[in-house]
Amino acid sequence: MKYIGIALLIAAGFVLLTLGLAFLLFRLAFGARKTTEKEMFVLPDTDQYRPYAAEARRMIRAALALPYEPVTIRSDDGLTLFGRCYPTAPDAPWLLLFHGYRSAAERDFCGGLPFGMGMGCNVLLVDERAHGKSGGRCLTLGIRERYDCRRWVDYVIGRAGPDAKIVLYGMSMGAATVLMAAGPELPKNVAGIVADCGYSAPSAILKSVIRSAHLPIFPVYALLRLGCRLFGGFDPEEASAAGAMAHCDTPVLFLHGEDDRFVPCAMGRENYACCRAADKTLLTFPAAGHGMSYMADRERYLAAVTDFLGRVFGEEYGTKTTHTFGI
Repeated sequence: MKYIGIALLIAAGFVLLTLGLAFLLFRLAFGARKTTEKEMFVLPDTDQYRPYAAEARRMIRAALALPYEPVTIRSDDGLTLFGRCYPTAPDAPWLLLFHGYRSAAERDFCGGLPFGMGMGCNVLLVDERAHGKSGGRCLTLGIRERYDCRRWVDYVIGRAGPDAKIVLYGMSMGAATVLMAAGPELPKNVAGIVADCGYSAPSAILKSVIRSAHLPIFPVYALLRLGCRLFGGFDPEEASAAGAMAHCDTPVLFLHGEDDRFVPCAMGRENYACCRAADKTLLTFPAAGHGMSYMADRERYLAAVTDFLGRVFGEEYGTKTTHTFGI
């Protein structure tokens, strides 16, 4: 009996340790952490970001100063989701912008916001769940956000009417989100998708980050996945951007920096290869880091997006001037 008791104590201790580590890893990777306005101006002090830091801060400051209409919707699981609407004309097409992991809409789209407005589009900046003014105790790397994306599409259709034309535009986690939202369930009002440096799957980016931190995939990923399932109510393996692309007929423009050290460019190439849409384009940017393709080669980047919008929205949106994009 003595040895049985000891064995039970050891087993209980192992279970508690496993659960504790799973919860800790889950909270570290997925817990809500709001980006303050001050933090929006903090950029990594590395060779990839340093040359663009001053210009990026100026653009973020200008984006924050633009007036907007606050809007909210309800997610499928009851969260209040917040967005900033920048309307130009009732019958204009819409750009829906989705930011990256633990970032902010005005930061990631300090270039995309004035770009869309300069093109004459209605622009909607989304605070993804567990970010900004949106509710939620955890993010899910696109697993639940893909459904939120579809609810934002429904909001625009309800507001603008059944003939509304929409382009989904995502950065990093936002790019993976809009790609995972694609498929038969996506309303035909979505005329196109722009995915800037999106990963191929939540599970793939988690394993990539674990490797980059010089940690063993096992048991770290197994513990992290357990934490997601027990404490977040989702499985990082239940959906992927690459998998969604196998069912996507919507035109897609893929953009990716070739020197991306967070989301490898190979993931962007995988998403492109898996995409079955007849109208798909992949544009990579030599030496550009994560989310920095716009800053590294603004002229080429904007030309590609402008051409894409011209194809999906109509020729008049592919011929507008671009001098107002860099506010």
